[in-house]
Amino acid sequence: MSQFIFPRRGFIKGLGAAAAAAPLAGLLSSCAAGTGGGDDDVKGGSAVAKTKDNPFGMAKDAKLDAVIFNGGYGIAYCEYAAKVMKEKWPKMTSISVKASNHIGQELQPRFADGNPPDVLDNAGSGRIKVSAILGQLDTVDDLLAAQNLEGTTISDTLYAGVKDVGTYDGKFVELNYVMTAYCLWYSGSLFAKQGWQAPKTWEDCIKLGAEAKRAGKYLFLFGKEAADYYMFLVLGSAIKEGGNEVRLNFENLRPRAWFQEPMQAALNSLKQIIDKGYMKPGGAGTQFTAAQAQWCHDEAALFYPSGSWIANEMESQTKEGFDMMGCPEPSVTASPSMGHEALHAGPREAFLFPSASKNPGAGKEFMRAMLSKEATTNFVKTAKAPTIVKGTIPDDGFGSTALKSLGKMLDAAGDKLFPIQFPTFYGMTKENLVPWNDFLSGKKSVAEITEAMQTISEKVAKDSSVKKVTFK
Repeated sequence: MSQFIFPRRGFIKGLGAAAAAAPLAGLLSSCAAGTGGGDDDVKGGSAVAKTKDNPFGMAKDAKLDAVIFNGGYGIAYCEYAAKVMKEKWPKMTSISVKASNHIGQELQPRFADGNPPDVLDNAGSGRIKVSAILGQLDTVDDLLAAQNLEGTTISDTLYAGVKDVGTYDGKFVELNYVMTAYCLWYSGSLFAKQGWQAPKTWEDCIKLGAEAKRAGKYLFLFGKEAADYYMFLVLGSAIKEGGNEVRLNFENLRPRAWFQEPMQAALNSLKQIIDKGYMKPGGAGTQFTAAQAQWCHDEAALFYPSGSWIANEMESQTKEGFDMMGCPEPSVTASPSMGHEALHAGPREAFLFPSASKNPGAGKEFMRAMLSKEATTNFVKTAKAPTIVKGTIPDDGFGSTALKSLGKMLDAAGDKLFPIQFPTFYGMTKENLVPWNDFLSGKKSVAEITEAMQTISEKVAKDSSVKKVTFK
């Protein structure tokens, strides 16, 4: 009898990886056939010819071992895609979709032992450093060249830039699934009630801070595990002001990148906001989802900088009638180099395909199901965020003001979308959080946060054991 394995629903976000994976321990037996390179390159079974309908040569009775980060999007969307996969391949002996809150902690030993999963969602603050496992990842050019379940070549269905973001040193190894944007999120209903307008510049933000204070609210707040959201906020602002050269100085860990004039201007503006008391105190001692609830439920602050996963992450805690909406990061001046509409946006939620897995073909076949019309429509409807597949946001945004707002921002930005990859690629998150919690708490000056961030970047740049790539 086929064994179709799913983890139990209702994982509580914040559980450790061991707790999340415990119900599935030991459920996977020895693997069935799967292919990695040529048609005869098999692991654990007889060769299966690659065809248009079976582009990765997966055995009909194959098993899937997938590990998914249980973050803002949860794992239900991957469970749904696994069901689509099961319908396509009813003879598969097992499909395991495990939740993990600590991808690196759980999977680094498996990579070291030569037993990685067939596919993993490498996300969260505890993600694996891609630079450390680059040589152990399979390329995914064949996935984009394959046809989706509806018979259309996958590369023809995607937004531009998907391959660029996942390519390191000419090797396309990372397929990011979600089209996301970093911006300022706010309550549309509160702003309408107060007669406020979304800010375009830091000067506008500071003026709104005074308005917020008169209304008994703060302008911003933060939580300790997500203090670096403000790092991305000022990075986006500086890059919009100075253009792509400013971005590449950061991405490629160049000396004195954090001393660039646009960054100093953005940091000084944020420091004014902190010094004026417009930042809610106590964030360094507040769990980040609790802080987010203070924003979207209690309306203690006007804005929260985050990626567009915030609507789904806080859906159950968002105040009824909040009408979540977003606006681009504030510009340093009224005439930024890239234009105010430019967005720190692009593909996110990185899926990796280890070359040493037992069933590499199953991992890619799972992603083919993920990119199907049925699975992408389900994701947009339930996660209130677009996938990398074009045309996934309906006019009504499935009733989500956040999704409609995101669609408008992406349309307005056009080709002025830019990535910021270096903190994630080099695994800097944990180090970044310390100085950012201090800065947002008023304990560091602009000069001190600048030195701290430059030191972190230079530490990576000078570490010969860390594989470097050139971002473009």
